[in-house]
Amino acid sequence: MNADPAPAAPDRPARRDRRPALLPRPSAWLPPLAAWLLSNVVTWLVAAASVAGDGSAVSYWSTGSRRRWDSEHYLSIARTGYELFRCRERHPDFPDVLCGNAAWFPGYPMAVRVLSATGLSYETAAVVVTEAALLGMFAVLWWLMGARPTWATGLTLAVGAVFPGGVYFHAMFPIALGALALLVCTAGVKRGSWPLAAAGGFVAAACHLVGAAAVVAMLLLSAFFAWPGDTRPVRCAKAGLAAVVAACGVLWAKWLMWRATGRWDAYEAIQASSYGQGGLRQPFTEMRKSYDFPFGRWYTPEGRLPWLVDHALAAHRPQFWLNAAFVLLVAAAAVLRLVRDRRLAVEEWAALVLTVVIFLVPFFAGAEMSWYRNHAQMFVGLVLVKELPRWLQALLLVCCLVQYALLGAMFFAGVLV
Repeated sequence: MNADPAPAAPDRPARRDRRPALLPRPSAWLPPLAAWLLSNVVTWLVAAASVAGDGSAVSYWSTGSRRRWDSEHYLSIARTGYELFRCRERHPDFPDVLCGNAAWFPGYPMAVRVLSATGLSYETAAVVVTEAALLGMFAVLWWLMGARPTWATGLTLAVGAVFPGGVYFHAMFPIALGALALLVCTAGVKRGSWPLAAAGGFVAAACHLVGAAAVVAMLLLSAFFAWPGDTRPVRCAKAGLAAVVAACGVLWAKWLMWRATGRWDAYEAIQASSYGQGGLRQPFTEMRKSYDFPFGRWYTPEGRLPWLVDHALAAHRPQFWLNAAFVLLVAAAAVLRLVRDRRLAVEEWAALVLTVVIFLVPFFAGAEMSWYRNHAQMFVGLVLVKELPRWLQALLLVCCLVQYALLGAMFFAGVLV
């Protein structure tokens, strides 16, 4: 007589994917929304405690307070496209160098142009793009951190709200859009989606040369730390394809410039003629030049200066040390993870590479008057900051808050360009 068959084992529940969903539930958006609001409140208070270059009060909620020299070029690209001409053709007393707006990348102004089709003015559209990008930055960072409310993630979002150089996240500049694109690229690498990583890389490269160098370097190196489960040839193919698509953001920029000016080298020509840039520099020499640049003597606001502005005219110097300390903290967090867990997550490797390259590229390029805003794209390094001890996160938050107020006062006083 046959024995009764053994009872079937109960079905095991499917193994959960511990990664957060790409589109988390609505309540999960509250922490990044709170961080975005906090960043605006702090920036508004800094503006209220500052004074404009002509000595008048600063109205943070106006578009005028968010415009600087480069903003005019981005707005002109959004309105009419690129142009390149000899300066003396229009300004007889000007040096005989090249003028125009071909020294600025098209990613941000093209986004402004698209949004202006809704009827918004170019100035309003420019501010909406930056603020929407900043909100997106907090949302993607929150997702990359697991979208879980803890002391570590909360303090990290707070640091992001007063991130060094973050006043440019609210200005008519491509910094917020470029930083968002870098975060999206990191998210694509984390999810193993090379099209998403490539799309984020394309936008980052189309927004800024620093972002282009950083994202292409990271995507090429991703063959060594990303795309798990694939064979080595497939990993190399995904990394290479994503890097090539990202680099096409630079080619798109150069194509737009060529179509408008007739010169493929329009970007390089105006950088060399008008700004003395081009080729690689000795980075430590450039760090010294950037540190010693006399902002306070070149752009001193008129009238009686508020206390904050009076003490902020050389705030780019502590900004340099804070930026360098941030890079070291990101590296220390990576080492801590390697010692403790013997591994780094994919997004942590990506954030480490991006942070280091973003810090170095401006000094290799000789950007002595713009490194402080280029470095703001190191925001992606916050992915690793959450791994630091809580007391160190709190100390970083205090230092960032103080420096945010000082550099913000320089910006709103018109000392920074």
